[in-house]
Amino acid sequence: MSGHLTAYERHAPDPRLVAESLAGSELGVFWLDDAGAGSMPACAPLTASTRADLTVVGGGYLGLWTAVHARRRDPGRRVVLLEAQTVGWAASGRNGGFCDASITHGEENGRSRWPEEHDTLARLGRENLDAFEADVRDLGLACEWERTGALSVAVEEHQVDWLQGSSHVLDAAAVRAEIDSPLFLGGALEPDTSALVHPARLALDLARVAADLGVEVHEHSAVTGLRREGRVVEVSTDRATVTSDHVVLATGVAPSLVRRNRLMTVPVYDYVLMTEPLSAGQLASIGWAGRQGLGDLANQFHYSRLTREDRILWGGYDAIYPAGGQVHVRHEDRPESHARLASHFLATFPQLEGIRFTHRWAGAIDTSTQFAAFYGTTHGGRVAHAAGFTGLGVGATRFAAEVVLDLLAGRPTERTELRMVRERPLPFPPEPLASVGINLTRWSLDRADHREGRRNGFLRALDRAGLGFDS
Repeated sequence: MSGHLTAYERHAPDPRLVAESLAGSELGVFWLDDAGAGSMPACAPLTASTRADLTVVGGGYLGLWTAVHARRRDPGRRVVLLEAQTVGWAASGRNGGFCDASITHGEENGRSRWPEEHDTLARLGRENLDAFEADVRDLGLACEWERTGALSVAVEEHQVDWLQGSSHVLDAAAVRAEIDSPLFLGGALEPDTSALVHPARLALDLARVAADLGVEVHEHSAVTGLRREGRVVEVSTDRATVTSDHVVLATGVAPSLVRRNRLMTVPVYDYVLMTEPLSAGQLASIGWAGRQGLGDLANQFHYSRLTREDRILWGGYDAIYPAGGQVHVRHEDRPESHARLASHFLATFPQLEGIRFTHRWAGAIDTSTQFAAFYGTTHGGRVAHAAGFTGLGVGATRFAAEVVLDLLAGRPTERTELRMVRERPLPFPPEPLASVGINLTRWSLDRADHREGRRNGFLRALDRAGLGFDS
């Protein structure tokens, strides 16, 4: 790559230290292991056809919040939830656990796409985060909720200018007083706009709450067909059919059951590491007393946070679109991505030399061209969908659940009147054009990071078309 080396490359550790840090790490999702997901009582597959008022397809955050909200709105409504594998096994159980107030994938993305709605969207996002916190308390969700805020850091000189305009700008000394890294040149602190959760525990406890409210949850019940029959919709699995008045599709990165939505998202794999618990001395060497969520400002950015037992999660940077856009477990083991992450971690925190990573994993993100969720209805208004959260869905899925239920109710609300909800983004092109465009975008973003943030002609063209991405 032409241009200067990035901070992570200039401060790269000895490759032997990287290899040692990964030796003995398990290819597996820490959160799912920690939550004991494999030992939880299983929800029986759907084996007999039945009737419901609402069928929810998908047992991730969006599906679970939809089921919970539906029963809270109408305790007499019969709700059936169908999950192809197990609750929370995909993105909802393997993300970083950052619950952000933004429902637009950040302020800049929201301002650029829906400028006239920005203030409303920002308010609704803050209200959603506050309501999320209230639900954690009122529903007794054991998800290790921490309203810690977020710290964004500059690791290159040109990124320092990008911090201007933030509400709480920190110089190098101030940011290192928060989290001590020789790479941090400045920062911006948002003390109340985000929280941390244990992702898998959140999913599993939402499933518990849903069941307690009377939702019928069925795992290992992949939906194979969807069709409208007059005033009802039939949702079919290999074994049985649910006939219901309304359906919500909450299938995330999986191929949509609605044909016209199949080019609306693409899967992008994100890679993650988790350290062993830090000793008191190790933790003191980096500070982090505020326990904020951490992210840098590069196009190919990193994110990081502490767990309840003071492990460090370190993820991001590589965002890999698999050949042909196919989701498959083989894409989760990518040694070069995990080694790159380990190297960048040790460059960021050289005082933690000798630490070991216990887990390494990956997950597929449902990415849309507007980098935030899109919404809609089909089948005569009886089927609603939301997808395309692009990696910032922990909080936004709760908001989306309210939206899809509003859409099915057929009554205009402040949420359904948003242009963000009413309009569809552009689809991705079919293969092989999707691979060419996505990989060219990734190459261009990497090039920009090596050229002091300067975007090439291709990225500028995407920006003009409303398709550009800036972390």
